[in-house]
Amino acid sequence: MTKTIELVFDFVSPNAYLIWQPLKALAEKHGAKIEVLPAFLGGMHKLTGNAPPFIRDAEVKGKNAYAMLEMNRFIAKHGMTKFQMNPHFPFNTISLQRMLVALEPEKRATFIETLLPAIWEEQLDVTDTEVLGKILAEGGFDAEELFAKTQDPAVKQELMDNVENVVGRGAFGIPTMYIDGEMYFGKERLMQIDEQLAT
Repeated sequence: MTKTIELVFDFVSPNAYLIWQPLKALAEKHGAKIEVLPAFLGGMHKLTGNAPPFIRDAEVKGKNAYAMLEMNRFIAKHGMTKFQMNPHFPFNTISLQRMLVALEPEKRATFIETLLPAIWEEQLDVTDTEVLGKILAEGGFDAEELFAKTQDPAVKQELMDNVENVVGRGAFGIPTMYIDGEMYFGKERLMQIDEQLAT
């Protein structure tokens, strides 16, 4: 039976970029599929009392420096030589997340793969509607239609519902994954996910 990896996703997290390709490789290895669950990280933080690590751990001596060391190790291990921190980080992704919700599930991976390089390799400002519109058009999407859908009350509600649902399942950050009813948090859980998919 084909296993499903549910991936709670928001473009604002650099870890969303870092997990995407390795997770796809694991899914392919095990014949699993990835189901993208669009969520708004800011809303998740509000509901859980969580905060971005660089803010939350700012006063803990050495912790953010070590987190950066671990990130660089991960980048080196997976050969992610194109990765660059976006100078606009942290940026508001509410429109992007609504677009992701509005798309048919089978188109979400293409949308993600259109935007991740633009954000985390080319360092583009996706809060600029002109810049975002150009990225979407070049990726084969109808930018005007997607921008319109960000104002659809049903789309707005679905994104809010997604946030409440994943928080209700224990999620507090990005990336969170669910496999066989179990939750896995963070890009460092790839080995555990590999083992779970093999069972």
